[in-house]
Amino acid sequence: MTLTVPDLTVLTAADISGVIEADREACVEAVRLSYLWHDEGDSALPHSSFLRFPHRHRDRAIALPGYLGGGADVAGIKWIASFPGNTAQGIPRASAVLVLNDVGTGYPYALLEASVISASRTAASAVLGAEQLIGGRRAPTVAFIGTGLIADHVRRFLRDLKWDVDAYRLYDLDPAAAATFGTALKDDGAEDITVCTDIADAMAADLVVLATVAGEPHLHDPALLAHRPVVLHLSLRDLGPELVLAAQNVTDDIDHAVRERTSLHLTVQQTGNRDFVDGTLADLLTGRLRRDPERAAIFAPFGLGVLDLAVGAWAFEQVVAAGGGRSIPGFFPSSGVTS
Repeated sequence: MTLTVPDLTVLTAADISGVIEADREACVEAVRLSYLWHDEGDSALPHSSFLRFPHRHRDRAIALPGYLGGGADVAGIKWIASFPGNTAQGIPRASAVLVLNDVGTGYPYALLEASVISASRTAASAVLGAEQLIGGRRAPTVAFIGTGLIADHVRRFLRDLKWDVDAYRLYDLDPAAAATFGTALKDDGAEDITVCTDIADAMAADLVVLATVAGEPHLHDPALLAHRPVVLHLSLRDLGPELVLAAQNVTDDIDHAVRERTSLHLTVQQTGNRDFVDGTLADLLTGRLRRDPERAAIFAPFGLGVLDLAVGAWAFEQVVAAGGGRSIPGFFPSSGVTS
């Protein structure tokens, strides 16, 4: 039997963005399937590994290895750095690469720019969770708290998946960033847009998207959830335990989500148990869990590496089928072995 060492194919951000922008519905479907395959146990997902830097508490790099079975059958790892100070220098906060490995030989066959993949799978997961908790693609008022890159990707998914939204409320510590985000919404055709100066005013929406860079909880008053909204807690650390305990809580994987000082983790430390976590998005997708209409619902996805693999493998197939990507023959030291 002859084993062939594959060429390595490189996909750029433009390659990835092109296929996602062309079919966000298919991107969401890749994420939906990955949740179901992971729920069925057809995956391997070690805990993410965090690299932190002495005396630079805001900066970090994270390794997310994994294997996803089902119709994907792909292994790989995402390596993503988050340096919030980058934005003041005019470059994005996050940078990332995704390596895809052949499950037969172990050889990497693709290297993908992954900041777009990471942001897109986060947004796809968010809108999928929102649809399950709301029961459709309709939210009279949507709030974006934090109007950076992730919020912008959520905006695009809501737009392209034809969500029915009457009004938007925006809040950011940088009012200029909120105003720029509002301009993007106007370009999408939105008319009722309010830039809020008080975060509580923004929270008074039907669907709240939390996409900040907060490292510690800054929202503590349970009254903020009295109107029973759906909250997409994408930044994971905004909410104090008081709010978490006042809501129905859904995540992607409980073992992964209650670590690294997330709001869920802090609540576990306070209560000594996980009883307040009601279930996962897969529980919603399979009907094992239903929305409690008497409480606010918080979806706080930790971000699973299998989602990156699912979106990355799907994007790779689309780009290569269209003749895209850059192949690098001879990247590895041997062309093959015979046994």
